[in-house]
Amino acid sequence: MGKLRFYLDESVNVAVASGLRRRGIEVETAVESGNRSLSDDAQLAYAVNNDLVIVTHDADFLAMSIEARHKGIAYAHLQKYSIGDLIRRLKLLWEIVESQDMLNHVEFL
Repeated sequence: MGKLRFYLDESVNVAVASGLRRRGIEVETAVESGNRSLSDDAQLAYAVNNDLVIVTHDADFLAMSIEARHKGIAYAHLQKYSIGDLIRRLKLLWEIVESQDMLNHVEFL
């Protein structure tokens, strides 16, 4: 029913957040939220409590996704995409996927 809202962990360049916001997409970053240096478990808990899909380059979240309940994880290998490419892929995800479809789902970008 609702549009996706993204939470960029500290592994993702903050320029991605700026690019998404320019496209009208709601996004928070770990740095802006005061969550820098929190454990991955704490990052995931923050995202769950705030109905946010985590965007990350950190493969540890893939292992966590098996046992932890979450609002969605969008994973991209660090060296696979430029900032612009990552913004375009997240925008496409935002356009075609509803928030309930991301529950406990990992999207490989």
